[in-house]
Amino acid sequence: MEAIDIINVTREGIWVLMLTGAPIMLTGLVIGLAVSLIQALTQIQETTLTFVPKIFAMLMMLMMAMPYMLQKLQDFGAGLFTRIANIQ
Repeated sequence: MEAIDIINVTREGIWVLMLTGAPIMLTGLVIGLAVSLIQALTQIQETTLTFVPKIFAMLMMLMMAMPYMLQKLQDFGAGLFTRIANIQ
């Protein structure tokens, strides 16, 4: 296995990591910003108010995005095993 192959596998792994983590992280970002804006407008500074909606929304997004995430991980794993099998 050449160094360029290792770099390509690493690059693909990082890309798959970004694709699978992005929906959940973006959901947490959007909900966190919305709750922070509401807290700033109403001057309610309750710490649990930020966590509960964010966790709930992230869990809902995880349930909706799980088939997509599993398919991406499965494709990456199958490609990785194919590369390992083709090493001479």
